[in-house]
Amino acid sequence: MIRQIRGKVLQVGLVSATVEVAGLGIEVRMSAPGALAVGTETSLATHLALRQDGLELYGFLDAADRDFFELILSVSGIGPKTALSVLRKAPREALEGAIGTRDLNYLTKVVGLGKKGAEKMLVELADKVGPRSHSREDGEVFDTLVALGYTEREARKALQAIPDIAIGKEARLKAALSAGH
Repeated sequence: MIRQIRGKVLQVGLVSATVEVAGLGIEVRMSAPGALAVGTETSLATHLALRQDGLELYGFLDAADRDFFELILSVSGIGPKTALSVLRKAPREALEGAIGTRDLNYLTKVVGLGKKGAEKMLVELADKVGPRSHSREDGEVFDTLVALGYTEREARKALQAIPDIAIGKEARLKAALSAGH
């Protein structure tokens, strides 16, 4: 199992990056490849997935993100692409909080999971994640954006663009409005 790679970033795409490791260009699927810069050195925590048509390597800037990705994979019916998609749409801490508090609304609206998939994730992971506090602010910001005419996809994208320093519902809404539409 390949658990970590380190090397020079050769290419950054929308869903993956290519990292040179010992002279080989290794494609790594990522939730946030844009965090990498071409020509820089990087170290990624990785998960190797075996598929019928080959191997896929998934990379994360933080080992905790990789571990959470693997936790999501433990849910029956969820594969690596869906798990990575979930991590693209919300920060790990918010997802852990939503799962820990069994917030179905957050997982369906903000993350965009179907109701059955979100319920399955809550049932299978809530005890593993444990109760954690998470802000319902993003759910409220999401609802406000939709009420203002954003599509659900646009609202999710605007939520992703909110910087971590924006704290409080009003500050997060303001940041989302300046990032979206």
